Amino acid sequence: MMGKIMGSVRPLAYLATGPVAGVIGFVWSIAATVVVTLLAVTQLGGPAFLGAAWVTRGLAAVERRRAGWVLGAPVAAPYVPVTGGWRPRVGGVAAQPATWRDLAWLVVLFPLGLACGVAGLVVAIVDLGSIVAPLWAWAVPNPHAPWPMKPLMTTVPGRFGLTVLGLALLPVAAWFVRTLATGLARLAAALLAPGEHRRLVERAARLAETRRRVVDAQAAELRRIERDLHDGAQARIVAAGMTLALAARKLRTDGDAAPDVALARRQLDDALAELRRLVRGIHPPILTDRGLHAALAALAGDSPFPVSLTGSLTGSLTGSLTGSLTGSLGGSLGGSLTGSLSDERYPAAVESAAYFVVAEGLTNAAKHASASTGAVDIRRTGDTVHVTVTDDGRGGADPNGAGIDGLRRRVEALDGTLTLSSPPGGPTVLHAELPCAS
Repeated sequence: MMGKIMGSVRPLAYLATGPVAGVIGFVWSIAATVVVTLLAVTQLGGPAFLGAAWVTRGLAAVERRRAGWVLGAPVAAPYVPVTGGWRPRVGGVAAQPATWRDLAWLVVLFPLGLACGVAGLVVAIVDLGSIVAPLWAWAVPNPHAPWPMKPLMTTVPGRFGLTVLGLALLPVAAWFVRTLATGLARLAAALLAPGEHRRLVERAARLAETRRRVVDAQAAELRRIERDLHDGAQARIVAAGMTLALAARKLRTDGDAAPDVALARRQLDDALAELRRLVRGIHPPILTDRGLHAALAALAGDSPFPVSLTGSLTGSLTGSLTGSLTGSLGGSLGGSLTGSLSDERYPAAVESAAYFVVAEGLTNAAKHASASTGAVDIRRTGDTVHVTVTDDGRGGADPNGAGIDGLRRRVEALDGTLTLSSPPGGPTVLHAELPCAS
């Protein structure tokens, strides 16, 4: 109870400073509006508007900090940066809804701040005055006070009775002050916090940056594919062609060409395996043929340590997907899968991103974390697919490593998010959220 009472100090300070802030804001709003309106027909209109907006934003910033006394943290600024000369800046500042919401709050704060401040202060002062009544009530005797104030104010038992009554009502007074301040602070946050305009601008900037990163990643991926084809499959095929040419020469001279033909076959098999590996790195065929969950089951089956799959989705696997998969999916598949398959599929880009998140997580757990067990959880909540890969390895994974950064680019290209938690000692948790609007 004492904690709640002490927690009313900041709300009371917020209410107490509300009338002062309201008067200052109201006077400034009227003065700024009049001055800017009069100067609007002159060359000084633009600079006057920018100056008035600067002062208004300063007062609004004070209001955001004051609201933070009650809400626990200052309200974030909603402004979008504006560059260029004063004319473009005037247009940019005037086009921002936050500019006018600031002005609206400074006007509204005058009556609300005055009313709430007076109500909160009266309640607090009356209650605190009742508690300390024995210290001051004797100095203001009032023999003509009506009942019951006369016995309470003019007698010693009555003054101590006021103390008891004030202590009994202190939690109620504290609740009233907190509720009043919280309501006013939330209204301030509703007007002064970043709105839809700021969120759209930030999202556009984020998507532009993501697009740039994706373009760079795609260029790097094309270079990698070209390098792998040149140094891998192409070199093997060229070697196989040279080996077959040597075998043909031996056949023309009645030589033994069988070893060369066998070598050429092995070289072509290696080239084919290299091409298959390259194709799987671009887009695994199993995703196209059987869907995301079958592909994840294959990854879990190929993992060198047991991996459990869980999920509750309405996508390509409904119900629940549980199991502990060991060995190779192509050979024996240990564990159990429960659920009913559906024809519904996620977008190909979402399935591909989810697959590579799981693949990277399991690969890193096996190569770098010395994990003994792992878990993959995939579920859909509304229009978002959540993919979580957990392992019990030693942790310490770099969230900015090359592999994780590549995954992050792939996920961000879909307007998703990727987070990695890997404290020393583990566990490591890789989590991706992928928008999947139907």
